[in-house]
Amino acid sequence: MAPLIVLVVSVVVFRLCGWAGVAVFQDWSFILRAALCVMFLLTASAHWGKRRPDLIRMVPSRFPRPGLIVTVSGLLEILGAIGLLLPGTARAACICLALLLVAMFPANVHAARRRLTIAGQRVPTLPLRSAIQLVFLATLMAAAFLP
Repeated sequence: MAPLIVLVVSVVVFRLCGWAGVAVFQDWSFILRAALCVMFLLTASAHWGKRRPDLIRMVPSRFPRPGLIVTVSGLLEILGAIGLLLPGTARAACICLALLLVAMFPANVHAARRRLTIAGQRVPTLPLRSAIQLVFLATLMAAAFLP
């Protein structure tokens, strides 16, 4: 739930900055991409440190080397977050991050079905997690294809 809150708050703050005259935050595509960048940097941070074991437990057992999967997905989130801010890579970053979210969704399903926790907090139920995922995907697609 924290990533969704960070995304929404970031959009609001960046839009307010745009209304206050900060030129870069007057472009909706950039606002969405900047907010997504903040969100993905937050989610990537969980791939290391005390939340890492929780994320490793989320990886379904049919996938080998869950620790490596968590590391690689975290690195891809960081690279994607950076790519969101670069005009030449922004659209590709949006599309690649959307594909990454789809690829990681089985871990969310697994975590919801097993009622796992992250940092002591229960993961959202599958219907809620699916709805949140759709918001992330829609935001990525809007950021990719807004003029």
